[in-house]
Amino acid sequence: MIVALIAACEIGFWVLLAAGLATRYLLRMPRTGLALLLCEPLLEVVLLVATALDLKSGAEPNWTHGLAALYIGYTVGHGHRTVKWLDGHAAHRLGGAPKPIGPPRYGMARARHEGKVWLGTLTGAVVATVLLQLAIWYVDDPSRVTSLEGWRWVAWRTAGIHGLIALSYAIWPRRAPAGEPEERLEKERAHR
Repeated sequence: MIVALIAACEIGFWVLLAAGLATRYLLRMPRTGLALLLCEPLLEVVLLVATALDLKSGAEPNWTHGLAALYIGYTVGHGHRTVKWLDGHAAHRLGGAPKPIGPPRYGMARARHEGKVWLGTLTGAVVATVLLQLAIWYVDDPSRVTSLEGWRWVAWRTAGIHGLIALSYAIWPRRAPAGEPEERLEKERAHR
C-alpha cells in the first residue's frame, strides 16, 4: 500500500506542478496557479499520515516505510528548488520571461552552487532521519524496527556521497575555456 501511495504522490507532484504552471502561464491566472503549486506539500502530509496509520494498524515496519521517509526528506530538501527551476523555464517558454540563468559552469562559483544543492540533500537526510526515528519510537518494539534503522544509514550514506561529489568541485574546479575568464562569465551572469 505504501509503495502505491509513494507512486501516487510522485505522480500527483508532477500533475499539480503541470496544472499550476499551465494555470499560471497558459490561462494567465497567476494566483490560482500559485495556489495549485502551494498544494504540493499536502501530498507529503498525506503520505506521512498514511504511513503513520499503516504502522498504527499493526503493519510490520519494512522497506516501504523507510522509502516513504526518504521520499518525504527528498521532497523537503529539493522540492522547492525543483519547482523554482521549472517555474523559471515555464515563465520563459509560456510567459515571455527572459531565459533563466543556468548554474555556473566553472570555478568556485560552480563549487558554491554544488554546495547549495548538497545542502538540500543534507536537509533531506535530516528530515528522513527525524521521521524514521519518530517511527521507531512510535512502533516501540526493538525487534520490529531494524529495517527502519537501516534506512537512516541509507539517508546518510547518500548525503555523504553527494557531499564528496560537491567537495570535488571545490578541490578540482573546472576551468573556463581559453579566452573566457571566470570573472567575466560571473559578471555576465550577475547582470542578467
